[in-house]
Amino acid sequence: MSALRSILYFLIFYPGTVFYCLATLAVAPFGSGPVRRVIHGWADFHHLLVTRLLGIQFKIEGEMPSGPVLVAVKHQAMVETIEVLRLVDTPVVVMKQQYVKTPLLGPVMRRYGVIGVDREAGASALREMMQRGRQAIADGRPVVIFPEGTRVPVGTCPPLRPGFAGLYRALGLPVVPVAHDSGRVWPKALVKRPGVIRLTIGETIPAGLKRDAIEDRVHEAINALEA
Repeated sequence: MSALRSILYFLIFYPGTVFYCLATLAVAPFGSGPVRRVIHGWADFHHLLVTRLLGIQFKIEGEMPSGPVLVAVKHQAMVETIEVLRLVDTPVVVMKQQYVKTPLLGPVMRRYGVIGVDREAGASALREMMQRGRQAIADGRPVVIFPEGTRVPVGTCPPLRPGFAGLYRALGLPVVPVAHDSGRVWPKALVKRPGVIRLTIGETIPAGLKRDAIEDRVHEAINALEA
């Protein structure tokens, strides 16, 4: 049954995503408001498929603060990269440059507001990330980053990528860490398992800490469910 539900999920989600992408491009000339509403509608559409079709529920502990903050999220699966659009109020998301360049989805994400990071670009990529981050702050939007840089297997706690500390220092924002265990029910394999994804919003970590201190505290907080 899980295999059938997973196949139906993909057969519905990807055509639905194409529809929402085209709808976003259609409303783009009317400003950022309509674009954001369509993108958030897409996130709600995905949430509905995950909960109703795949039988995966979300249990959220803690409360996400409003206003400009840097949200650091554990990364185990695709599902949290979309769910974060519902968890955080109109976030600007840091993601791999390759996704920003994807046909159709890339232009949509750029209109919504994302920060594409090219790992091969070195210092220039960090400068671009900081510039876009400052623009997000000016717009009153929080910035979401997956500080591990890529998906990691359940039970692993790799060190944070250096770009996180640089962005934290440049933006001067407090950090809200988010731990979760999505990888238990959302493996890389096709078949997704019914169950509960726990998301824990940790205590806000103040701005201005030294690099070792902020990395240690965020690393501990986003891995709080890995024991």
